[in-house]
Amino acid sequence: MVADLKTLDWDFVQEPHRVSALLREDGRVRKVRLPRGLDVWVVTGYAEARAVLSDPRVGKDTAEVRRLFERDGFESAGDSAVRALNGHMLNSDPPDHTRLRKLVNQAFTSRTVSRLRPRIEQITAELLDEIGDAERVDLLPAFAVPLPIRVICELLGVHAGDQPEFARWSNTMLAWSTPEELQAAAAKMHGYLVGLVEEKRAEPADDLLSGLIQASDEGDSLSGEELLSMAFLLLVAGFETTVNLIANSVFALMREPAQLAALRADPALLPGAVEEFLRYDGAIHLATIRFTREPVQVGDVEIPADEFVLVSLIGANRDADRFEDPQRLDVTRQATGHLAFGHGIHHCVGAPLARLEAEVALRGLLERFPVLDLDADPESLRWRESTLVHGLETLPVRLR
Repeated sequence: MVADLKTLDWDFVQEPHRVSALLREDGRVRKVRLPRGLDVWVVTGYAEARAVLSDPRVGKDTAEVRRLFERDGFESAGDSAVRALNGHMLNSDPPDHTRLRKLVNQAFTSRTVSRLRPRIEQITAELLDEIGDAERVDLLPAFAVPLPIRVICELLGVHAGDQPEFARWSNTMLAWSTPEELQAAAAKMHGYLVGLVEEKRAEPADDLLSGLIQASDEGDSLSGEELLSMAFLLLVAGFETTVNLIANSVFALMREPAQLAALRADPALLPGAVEEFLRYDGAIHLATIRFTREPVQVGDVEIPADEFVLVSLIGANRDADRFEDPQRLDVTRQATGHLAFGHGIHHCVGAPLARLEAEVALRGLLERFPVLDLDADPESLRWRESTLVHGLETLPVRLR
């Protein structure tokens, strides 16, 4: 249990909806200390979250974040490999962010992504075939993890044999790993991406990474380190969010049999249901760290300058001031307007791809398996120890 609302323990990860509700009741914008000692302002109200996410006075520049970490006595970004990989557009402000985002926006439009549907359906069918006649399966390693990894790695041009190792490095970098574990994973990831960029530069292919390299070589002012960090962001963000969107959606349905039955009865509900899954139990808990450049009024609270700010996307999406009966899963709900993909200039560039993959994955599961039951006490399942990623460690499912 949370001892108080000033210092949060790891229940904030294991019970994020309960703790976010307590925080929101106590103050929609309030200062807390995170489990590892960092003092931040946490925003749990929907209107307040939208305001912060779109306020130009709230920045993300990685150099400023590093300075504030060091001011508070924390190591900010590890060694050179960690810093190099983290120098991407999600950790930048305009005009750098504007320039970097422009390079990838075209690759992730809804129209462009829709062309990937046949390949996503093929990968989904292959993974379901591999599950075959199994009575029980951990749906994460069998399905929810490999599907988006294969899709994003193919899109960017990562070799199939390298994908499992890449996933392990990513998991380490997004969890509360030790500094040594983080740096080791980052060094391997950095070295791999350096080699991949060199390979694509020598032998371009029909993939997104080759396209980014070509844009850089044609004078679009994308530096070598920017190219590496962009590739890292697209690869990691391109599958981590979708892995947990798929798994969290299935977990929610198995705990709400009436909603599962409704989807089976009317698969046309799936696109809207995906929006409800994003609202109800999204894949990102606290959005990546921000800071105030000057005093910022958020709701009825003024956050001073040079303070860290974390927006609880999970908390905002269950704010009763925005969503009626927000604790209830309803696959017929009009859930548009949720903040699962963020808001403002840092809204997730891969959102159309994540939506499509989740829809195809869930449709495939429901069509293939007439039985889809949780094969464990739901209270026994653990969430990954990350304040960023909201995803289960395991998802045991009974299929027969």
